[in-house]
Amino acid sequence: MSARFNTIPLNFWFFCMITVAFSGAAIAAETKDMGGWELGSPYNTFYNAAEMDAFKAKVIKITEAAPMPGMSPGVILKVKESDNESIDVHVCPVWYRDAEGIGLKRGDKVKIRGVWAEIDEKDVFMASKIKKGDYYVLKVRLTKDGLPFWTMSAEQLAKEQQDKND
Repeated sequence: MSARFNTIPLNFWFFCMITVAFSGAAIAAETKDMGGWELGSPYNTFYNAAEMDAFKAKVIKITEAAPMPGMSPGVILKVKESDNESIDVHVCPVWYRDAEGIGLKRGDKVKIRGVWAEIDEKDVFMASKIKKGDYYVLKVRLTKDGLPFWTMSAEQLAKEQQDKND
C-alpha cells in the first residue's frame, strides 16, 4: 500500500509538468512573432480597404522577399497588365503560404483585388483576393476591411475559407 502512495505524488507532478508545457506552447502560439505582418504593424497600415481596386494580369514571376526592411519574407507576384510595366503584388507571409503553396505559376492569367500602396518609394499592390479561371480563388485578406487571414483565429479562418465569394 505504501508503494501506491509513493507513486501518487510522482504522477501528480508529471501531470502538472505536462499541463504547464502544453499551456506554454499554447501561449507561445498565440503570441507568435509574425515578423512584421501582424495587425497594426507599419506594413499593414499601408492597406486601406476604402481604396479597393482590381485588375487583370499575367503572372510573370513568383518570388519570396521581405516587403519592408526587417520583415520576414513574403510571397510576391510580379505581374503584367497587357503591355504595361510589371507590378509587384504582395500576397502573404511565407510562413502562412509559401510560393509553391499559393496555387499559382508563371503564365497564369489572374484577376487581383486589393489596394495600391507606396512602400519604400515604390508603388506595389497589396492583394486581398486572387482569382484564376472560373474556380480557383486565393483569399488572403477580407476585402471589406483588409483583415489578413494569417491573423485570424482557427474558427474565423475556417469560416472564411468556406466562403469563396468575399
